[in-house]
Amino acid sequence: MQTSHLTALEAKHATLDRRISAEIKRPLPDQALLADLKRRKLRVKEEIAAI
Repeated sequence: MQTSHLTALEAKHATLDRRISAEIKRPLPDQALLADLKRRKLRVKEEIAAI
């Protein structure tokens, strides 16, 4: 079970990373959205580190 949870967290982290990259590339990135995505990515990273 632990590995499936870790795999899911890593996939979520990668998805958030892609969304952040896509938002940064936009002509006028939404700073509030970027901040939220980065916050969520950090929480996932911390959860991965705790495993």
